Amino acid sequence: MFSKIKPYMGRYIKYTYAALATMLIALIASAVPFFLIYRIIQPLLDGKKLSAAYYTGHIVLIFICMLAYAILYVLGLKFSHIAAFNTLKNLRISLQKKLERQPLGTIQDMGNGRIKKLFTDDIDQVELLLAHAIPEGIANLSMALIAIVCMFFANWKLALLSLCSLPFGLFAMGMMFKAGMAKMNDYYTAAAKMNSTIIEYVNGMEVVKVFGRDGESYKRYESDIKSYRDFTLAWYKICWPWMALYSALIPCVALVMLPVGTLMVINGSVTLADLVLVFCLTLSIGVPLLKALNFAGKFPQLNYKVDEIEKAMDNEPLHSNGNSFTGSSHIVQFDDVRFAYKEQEVLHGVSLELGEGTFTALVGESGSGKSTLAKLLVHYYDLNGGTITLGGQDITDMSIEALNDNISYVSQEQFLFNTTLYENILIGKPDARREDVLAAAEKAQCNEFLERLPKGIDTMAGDGGKMLSGGERQRISLARAILKNAPVIVLDEATAFIDPENEEKMNAAIAEIIKGKTVLVIAHRLQTIVNADKICVMKNGNIIAADTHEKLLQSCDEYEKLWNSSEARANWTIGNEVRA
Repeated sequence: MFSKIKPYMGRYIKYTYAALATMLIALIASAVPFFLIYRIIQPLLDGKKLSAAYYTGHIVLIFICMLAYAILYVLGLKFSHIAAFNTLKNLRISLQKKLERQPLGTIQDMGNGRIKKLFTDDIDQVELLLAHAIPEGIANLSMALIAIVCMFFANWKLALLSLCSLPFGLFAMGMMFKAGMAKMNDYYTAAAKMNSTIIEYVNGMEVVKVFGRDGESYKRYESDIKSYRDFTLAWYKICWPWMALYSALIPCVALVMLPVGTLMVINGSVTLADLVLVFCLTLSIGVPLLKALNFAGKFPQLNYKVDEIEKAMDNEPLHSNGNSFTGSSHIVQFDDVRFAYKEQEVLHGVSLELGEGTFTALVGESGSGKSTLAKLLVHYYDLNGGTITLGGQDITDMSIEALNDNISYVSQEQFLFNTTLYENILIGKPDARREDVLAAAEKAQCNEFLERLPKGIDTMAGDGGKMLSGGERQRISLARAILKNAPVIVLDEATAFIDPENEEKMNAAIAEIIKGKTVLVIAHRLQTIVNADKICVMKNGNIIAADTHEKLLQSCDEYEKLWNSSEARANWTIGNEVRA
């Protein structure tokens, strides 16, 4: 029952056991008053007159029991929540470790919405099961069983009569479980789809508003929410009648026992004292039994939820032997590299060498495979065929940390954390001195905008770096790369946010990064890579030509077309287009 969650509980399982024991004692304390009530009634049935101290003592004991119940039950909940939240911590850490082993491309393909739901919503739902279903469910069930055993010791005939309604209630509960479990997977799928749609709707609201697509976007939003609502109501419609039936039958343990037991008292087969005792015991059974059976419905969900959380990270981990870098140089070699997104191959046996200290550029139309090739070098994904080596060492033969120490990757979208700009740059080399960080910022041409900020480099970047413009965020990411000082540099559209006023500054920043490095650049603005040692033209996942700018203009029609298109874009203005 708890096979899936138990490994994550670790040493905190003792708190679950403590919660079970404490709650069971609390429930026994809550049942004792019913026996004390019987003790008060019994002398009256026998016609005995006892002292006021006898009755007062029993009443005091009843209050003591109820107080003990309240204190112990709260203490049990404290233990159960300590166990639950530490188990969730262990589950999240385990999930994070699995996430780290996934290819970065696979993580991006999953999407923020699904990952957020996995780490927060799905795991938070497990808390209810751990903190309440396990300790309260088992404790209430144990209490009910203890009371039932006591009833059999008191009078087995009346005990059997009191349990007559139980099989019918359990049958109704079983039918509800059967109906519920059949649709549980579809229910969670509908919930996950709705969650992803809501996150996408909120994140894309700016685009929706700017382009006036409110109606179309809201239709999908509304459709997925209504689908979830309709599915949930349809699921509940099947379960509700059975739920109502068992909720009505299970607590009514005295439904048959009381009238039939009365007749048995009249005909002398049982005593009135026994009837009163068993009746008092039945009052202590109904609520715990109903609670226990209600929680019983949660137990299958526990394994299901943990299993689903684990399955979400069941993708094959990134192949890495975890060795340190032992390459003899920083020459990068792509040898017959093949790669496919799902079933569609996008790189078809690409071979390319990046000489140490050389500047190589990849150009081509969108979708030609440029960025994919660059991402494979920094091990975003595992290859479907071929090899990539650094200094003769296969990149799968070294740890991600070792590979990252040797390669700086700068893409067009660099994420900034909501901390100071100084700390954002420091990510490039966490043990760097402050003066090194300031020097890197200066080389990346950041001083121009840092001087305008209230706290300079110690200004907060804001969520996702929203306090800065796109070009400013790009220069902060370039400062990271300068500080890191890796021998191999990959620039994937690093000038995407460049503007005419800052073009010179960006070029100066890039020049600082690539000094003496092995450089791979992906660019649409061909004017920025005319001085490259080698320009590789990609088309449909293949390198169709590789040479210098001048030679490619003479020998490669595809490059000439790309160059003419780039020149036209560079000279294009809205005014010229309108006049045309």
